[in-house]
Amino acid sequence: MKRKLTVGAVLSASAILAGAIQVSAGTAQANPSPASASQAGQQHSELLALAAKAAPAAARALGLGAQEQLIPKDAVVDADGTRHLRFERTFGGLPVLGGDLVVHESASGALKSVDEAVTRQLTLPSLTPKLSAAQASAQATGTVRADIGVSKDADEAALQEVGSASPAALVVWADSGAPRLAYRTTVEGLRADGTPSRQILVTDATSGALLSSHEEIQTANATGSGKGVFVGSVPLTTNYTGSTYQLKDATRGGQSTTNLAGKTSGKGTLYTDADNAWGTGAASNTQSAAVDAQFGAAATWDFYKNTFGRSGIRNDGVGAYSRVHYGKNYVNAFWDDTCFCMTYGDGASNTHPLTALDVSGHEMSHGVTAATAGLNYSGESGGLNESTSDIMGTMVEFYANLPADKPDYLIGELININGDGKPLRYMDQPSKDGGSADYWSAGVGNLDVHYSSGVGNHFFYLLSEGSGAKTVNGVNYNSPTSNGSKVTGIGRDKAAQIWYRALTTYFTSTTNYKAARVATLKAAADLYGASSTEYAQTAAAWSGVNVN
Repeated sequence: MKRKLTVGAVLSASAILAGAIQVSAGTAQANPSPASASQAGQQHSELLALAAKAAPAAARALGLGAQEQLIPKDAVVDADGTRHLRFERTFGGLPVLGGDLVVHESASGALKSVDEAVTRQLTLPSLTPKLSAAQASAQATGTVRADIGVSKDADEAALQEVGSASPAALVVWADSGAPRLAYRTTVEGLRADGTPSRQILVTDATSGALLSSHEEIQTANATGSGKGVFVGSVPLTTNYTGSTYQLKDATRGGQSTTNLAGKTSGKGTLYTDADNAWGTGAASNTQSAAVDAQFGAAATWDFYKNTFGRSGIRNDGVGAYSRVHYGKNYVNAFWDDTCFCMTYGDGASNTHPLTALDVSGHEMSHGVTAATAGLNYSGESGGLNESTSDIMGTMVEFYANLPADKPDYLIGELININGDGKPLRYMDQPSKDGGSADYWSAGVGNLDVHYSSGVGNHFFYLLSEGSGAKTVNGVNYNSPTSNGSKVTGIGRDKAAQIWYRALTTYFTSTTNYKAARVATLKAAADLYGASSTEYAQTAAAWSGVNVN
């Protein structure tokens, strides 16, 4: 949601930033010149520090109450100096869930507008809970344990084991309904397929009623040489210690790959090698999956860096690490924001690793979403979270353009996770997977997020390639529209620029498909002009998936 601000409140919120950010704006543009990881981290830290100085004045200009404060989360500066400052909100020192917002300022420091997850004044009768933290934690654990008894037909998301619960922490719930005092509890466990589970539950601090729950572990999925299971023969940037080579890349924020050797916890053991030639291409060689993972992390880093000027997942120059050979017969892969790491299982019979390139790009893009819009992993926001990862994972595949993995609009087509040779998902007509939505409908938010993502995936395909029949890299597509209209594609590169700008500049934690349409149109206008073909086709592509 967005509200316009009056001119009278404009200068007070940003006067502190007017001169200071201008100095560093040239190094924080949408496509800056290459910088080292340490430089990128310093630039990002400086922008956040400046945003922190502006936060009190911005809070006053927005009419926030005396108990409300803004905490900077991210900052983006356009080439023309326009600033987009992303804040979290607190009330009485407590985090406000659903209180995030993005402040948009002109290069001169004028406060132009704000995108807010929730546009309401926060008032609470009391910050004293009726339930204790121990009661809230026990109740949250009991809720998760109760779910184990619910039949889910061997759904991989079903829990088979519940472990410990973190101490419940007081928060303010403002995501839906009237703001209220609540507890946030983290309950850890293990899913039926071996994936670790970290469920975040929000419960009313007065009644104990469950307000929200979502799964935090998000799934799918010197120059050396490597042969991966999926990427083929590729170059690898490694680290030489004087006696051995390490699968660690200092040029990309220290990204590294470790071997869990069948374990399901810990960091694993860093891969080392005597001759800097890694893997054989066979899954039976433990280094081969590591080659896939290390190359996938590098390709994802390079895609974001060279396409959007983003230095690493958090845009701070710090590289994530990858863990391969997780568990036994584990048919999945996942990103965990807590360890800032990527994890891959070895698949059925431990012979089919989940280390394909689009899986790497997909999962690590969950980290980008967490560092920017923070899209809730449920409802339509969860679908947008998943479609963002499908979109960016696909773009990583096109960016790398590997002979061994020709880029396409199919998700997980090489890992054969279902055992029938078919992809996990199809972007041109998502319903071909048997569960995903081609078009928006009132109930789409009730679907699993991997299926409600079909609306966003279909939109992106239509915007990139257009409707109707088409062949790309030898793959045949035939994309329909909900209204029978014809959509003319603008190319995937422009479509990705529009989506990324909307994600990092306008999306908030509660963005739904209707709001995503507004955000991408604003992004298209920013990049190409409101009267441009790109803007018109963005609107047409949304209409093609019944978002009007």
